[in-house]
Amino acid sequence: MKLLRLAALDEEDLNIVSAHVQDAVMKVGDIDFRMSENRLLLPLNRFAWEAKKGWFRQHNERHGAILQFDRVIGLKSSGIDRGDKDGVLSLLAIRFEEGERPSGQVEIVFSGNAAIRLDVECIEARLTDLGGAWQASSRPRHST
Repeated sequence: MKLLRLAALDEEDLNIVSAHVQDAVMKVGDIDFRMSENRLLLPLNRFAWEAKKGWFRQHNERHGAILQFDRVIGLKSSGIDRGDKDGVLSLLAIRFEEGERPSGQVEIVFSGNAAIRLDVECIEARLTDLGGAWQASSRPRHST
């Protein structure tokens, strides 16, 4: 099993990280904004879209991972009940809206019209698998 380690320093990099965390799930209570460190940590269980079993068959597995954003100067959320620590969020995408270069806003979009919006000095993010993988009971599906 190969552990995934990705860094994002620009919008193109962030799009690659976004693809790897699509359909990741996490608990609301695990959102860890460290204001004094200008850092957001999101422990999550990501679906390993890159895992292959054979030529045409996908292997359904999840990995524990951490998604980290540095240089965060502000955070807002919508559609997230911070009081429901066991509430589950399903990550759909990460987007970047450029402000005065190199600053901007990173939007972390979840299902159910939930989102976290970060004001950042610049894009500085990391996605790191933490180790163990396990068989996922199903493959995420999206209606078109």
